[in-house]
Amino acid sequence: MAPAGTVEPGCGSADPAAERVDARGMRAWRGLLRAHAQVTRVLEAELEETHHLPLASYDVLVQLSEAPDGALRMSELADAVLLSRSGLTRLVDRLVREGLVERRSCPSDLRGTLAVLTPAGLARLRAASGTHLRGVARHVLSRYSAEELELLGDLLGRLAAPATEHGSCGAESPPRDQGSDA
Repeated sequence: MAPAGTVEPGCGSADPAAERVDARGMRAWRGLLRAHAQVTRVLEAELEETHHLPLASYDVLVQLSEAPDGALRMSELADAVLLSRSGLTRLVDRLVREGLVERRSCPSDLRGTLAVLTPAGLARLRAASGTHLRGVARHVLSRYSAEELELLGDLLGRLAAPATEHGSCGAESPPRDQGSDA
């Protein structure tokens, strides 16, 4: 439930001021965008330099490695890696040429296509994962305490959760501690 005087996105409001972004909100939004861009650039550079593997390719390999039988429908893979269908098609084409992924017909729906992780793709992922995970630890996790990471995970998870999980108007906010300055 939104605090009094605010509106959840998509819920509408009779008060237009309730949908405005104040300075605190803008600072948070810009900070999120800058942090994402900065961390992504650094992690991408480390993977490229050490393994000649773009971050998007690494992400595709991770998603496939975590899927049953190392395979996902192309539409599911596009959703998992947050790429457009056409962007994913081009990326998978490159990974197929490199022998890291192969395409197969979907046995349950012959119109569908599966992207399948190859043994070479799994080996490349395993070689790159140490670099990536060390980068995540160094550039993100090391900057927060365990308690802050728990809170950050909860807060960002709320943004990442589909609106349908929390009703049509988004996540319900937990009640604030009245004694808190936060």
